[in-house]
Amino acid sequence: MRAFIGPTGLLVEGEPSGPLAGTTLAVKDVIDVAGRVTGAGNPDLAASRAPAGRSAPVVEALVAAGATVVGKTVTDELAYSLGGDNEHFPPPVNPAAPDRTTGGSSSGSASAVAAGVVDLALGTDTGGSIRVPASYCGILGWRPTHGAVSAEGVTPLASSFDTIGLFARSAPLLRAAAGVALATVAGRPVSPSPVERFAIVAELMDLIGPPGTDVRDALEGAVLDRFGAAVPTIRLGCDMDECLATFRTLQGAEAWATHGGWIRSSRPRMGENTAYRFDAASKVTAEQVAAARPVRERVRRAVHDATVGGTVLLAPAAAGPAPVRGEYGPEAERIRADTLRSTVVGSLAGVPVVVVPTSGVPVGSSHLPLGLALMGAPGTDLALLDLIL
Repeated sequence: MRAFIGPTGLLVEGEPSGPLAGTTLAVKDVIDVAGRVTGAGNPDLAASRAPAGRSAPVVEALVAAGATVVGKTVTDELAYSLGGDNEHFPPPVNPAAPDRTTGGSSSGSASAVAAGVVDLALGTDTGGSIRVPASYCGILGWRPTHGAVSAEGVTPLASSFDTIGLFARSAPLLRAAAGVALATVAGRPVSPSPVERFAIVAELMDLIGPPGTDVRDALEGAVLDRFGAAVPTIRLGCDMDECLATFRTLQGAEAWATHGGWIRSSRPRMGENTAYRFDAASKVTAEQVAAARPVRERVRRAVHDATVGGTVLLAPAAAGPAPVRGEYGPEAERIRADTLRSTVVGSLAGVPVVVVPTSGVPVGSSHLPLGLALMGAPGTDLALLDLIL
């Protein structure tokens, strides 16, 4: 399975009572666990750090609620990828499709949950790093409202996008764990508003192909099966290429601000793809950032206007099923770019997203997982999770 970094077993024992008593928890290796080094997927960064003196508040909260930490999981290097690969570690296996990628960057966490090795796993999601692995591995994933779960004790990538969320196979367990995680930020408003209506986002649905294609039919069938009636389609009025460029600009600027000084001074060993991304990030200009910020605000307003009054937006969690591991070429690159296009709207808007598995997409003689994303207004995390119970 190759989901874990270092030894597994009892790392931090959960309290014997509480809503999560008896459950097991894996933690992505960007999140501190007391007594363990947080390496963020880079051996040189790990070598420069001492073991964490305490666990991140989100880990402490889940442990206090009864979850037992049994291991730290592989992450794409510095969490700067959706690919599910890290040149320093063997890639985690996708239990639902072993020849295909898990997706990233929370690759090990998704793998461990999908394999049934743990009940819950913590991940992070900046540009899709929970949503994409959940979709590819056929499990539940929750990206919270930005800022709704404490990021203390978490190695950042791009702090205005970074969120700390969860994977699970059980909807009631995910709902219970999310309630615990949300309590790590005191005074954070949580909307109890009931869901009034649903709407399919046309721009995002178009990324998976025109009507009549297998992927499109599978996702539209999943919407019908889950909600039992025709769901209207709306347009946000967002240009997906502009959204992608805006996200890459702002994420890159923040990623370089976070790690650039260390990269320049320490010259760490990095995988080729990670080094390429940081090189590009180092070249983002202040003028580009200034031009990108109004676009982000337009996307935020569009999503917030569309979700006001209890509307939940429905979209693909990724642009298709998981690519074959190691597959390259124009079609593979198109799928990767479209997958990022499918996730950046939620990231730019800072809204909660819950990913639920569908019956999958027929490919040859098998069905490959594909997730349906439920996107709500800020603070509606628990209302979204209640929908899948």
